[in-house]
Amino acid sequence: MTTLIVTLSSEPADAAAVYDYLLTPDGSAVAEQSRAPLALLPQLGSSGEVVALVAANKLSWHRVQLPKGSLGRRFLSDAGAPRLRAVLEGLLEDRLLDETAQLHFAIEPKPDADAPVWVAVCDRAWLRAALQALEQAGRPVSRIVPEFAPDSLGDELYVMGEPEQASLVFSSADGVTLWPLSKASVALLQWPENQPVVAEPAVAALAEQLFGRSITLQQNGQRRLQALHSAWDLAQFEMANSSGARTRKRLSDSLGSLLRAPRWRAARFALLALLLVNLAGLNAWAWREQAALKSQRAAAVEILTKTFPQVRVVIDPVLQMSKEVAALQQASGAASERDMEVMMGAFATQAPAGTTPTALEYAAGELRLKGLKLKPEDVNAIAFKLKPQAYAASAEGDAVVIRQVLAP
Repeated sequence: MTTLIVTLSSEPADAAAVYDYLLTPDGSAVAEQSRAPLALLPQLGSSGEVVALVAANKLSWHRVQLPKGSLGRRFLSDAGAPRLRAVLEGLLEDRLLDETAQLHFAIEPKPDADAPVWVAVCDRAWLRAALQALEQAGRPVSRIVPEFAPDSLGDELYVMGEPEQASLVFSSADGVTLWPLSKASVALLQWPENQPVVAEPAVAALAEQLFGRSITLQQNGQRRLQALHSAWDLAQFEMANSSGARTRKRLSDSLGSLLRAPRWRAARFALLALLLVNLAGLNAWAWREQAALKSQRAAAVEILTKTFPQVRVVIDPVLQMSKEVAALQQASGAASERDMEVMMGAFATQAPAGTTPTALEYAAGELRLKGLKLKPEDVNAIAFKLKPQAYAASAEGDAVVIRQVLAP
């Protein structure tokens, strides 16, 4: 799925604002990266999505312990969101400089109800205006991700920006901190010698000079792709889509990740191999069954033509064999299952005692016994008992009709 990552402008959204964007066809490769006004951002098809990226300087991070019961099963649903937002406002009121009503909150993905949770905070009016501007430009946002988020896997230090306005971003399990790049910041940070420093090419030389060591280069496009794969989504509370849209988006993201993400490549190969093995097995089984059927038919044809050489054209060997045997029996005078006497004898052995027909009709292997006043259950019982003898019995008015059933 093609994804357009748009970094939200720090300035108020207007038609003249220029946005940094990145276009990726699969979430791992960069197809296009540049800056453009809203109207000139790439257009996406129906299968593409637009992801808004919030820069590190637009977010503050806070860790709070929520009261028990705040994180219900549907804590971000239409019914639970207002209550959870009120709880967050009460917990963060003393930590924030701005009024809580002017701020937007977003809690970490899959929060643990028994542990402190991270809350991202930004200006609500700015975020709403930026999202509305993108929507009016025909690029509605399906997800909002932070450029950096608290990282529980280890400490990371990034140097980014331009030489005149370079910044240090420290991401760790304790949050995300932003400093201006300077000698004072480097001295205060006391970054360990064995820990790498990641820097954008524009500020790599300055970072090497201040830290006095080699720097790991990283293009800002790579950092945006890393943010794209983050589990965070700041589109919560009043910024969230409908529950149905969120569900469809999660399913789409999961399917897209399974189909394209590099980390699922081994799983995709394993699934493909499993499908190919099953397909080969089904084809082999079908080929074997067809070969067995052909062998059985060939054997039946051989028996028919050897036993009855006069049969020149074989269409249904089993049915033709039955007819030839019946004709042979009739010609030799031997009794066969199609004879009236044999059919009457079979019926007499299975019918209730004292059952006597008032009239008989026999034609073309069908025996009709009239005048029998049998109950439906009696007829069904007779039919069940005659079935192993290759006879079918059915009731037609006051008569019972018996006919031979030829094997297919």
